[in-house]
Amino acid sequence: MKYSYEYDTSIGFINIIEEKNKIIELSINKIIKDAKKCETNLIKKTYIEIQEYLNGKRTKFDIPILLKGTEFQKNVWQKLISIPYGEVTSYKYIATLLGNPNSSRAVGKACNKNPLLIIVPCHRILGSDKSLKGFAAGINIKEKLLNLEAKVCMKN
Repeated sequence: MKYSYEYDTSIGFINIIEEKNKIIELSINKIIKDAKKCETNLIKKTYIEIQEYLNGKRTKFDIPILLKGTEFQKNVWQKLISIPYGEVTSYKYIATLLGNPNSSRAVGKACNKNPLLIIVPCHRILGSDKSLKGFAAGINIKEKLLNLEAKVCMKN
């Protein structure tokens, strides 16, 4: 059984979905249809961690997640998880880490399908020219997340 709950945050409505005691989706401003509306303990814990992140008090997440996607997508998402808080890299760099520097577009498509926004930090990926490229929740939210992380890093 899938459970979902929606919260209003400073960056929009965040929907969190849990299945089998793992978080499988965190989306922003997206309507969820195929899950029972229920605020489970894990969903609430995830929301608290997201709020701490948005308030500049958390740089890592401690919740159990389950990545659902193709093998390529999961490989990309695992590389994204390894990008340190406050740092950015390029689609090409991730493609190179995966052994195929010519797969930047495929990396971009995998980022677009990332089911765990913020937790799997695809917002930390920029174009090779350091420009902001697509983000499933919108470029303005990507920019807010990057600015938040930069501000927190400057304080520390």
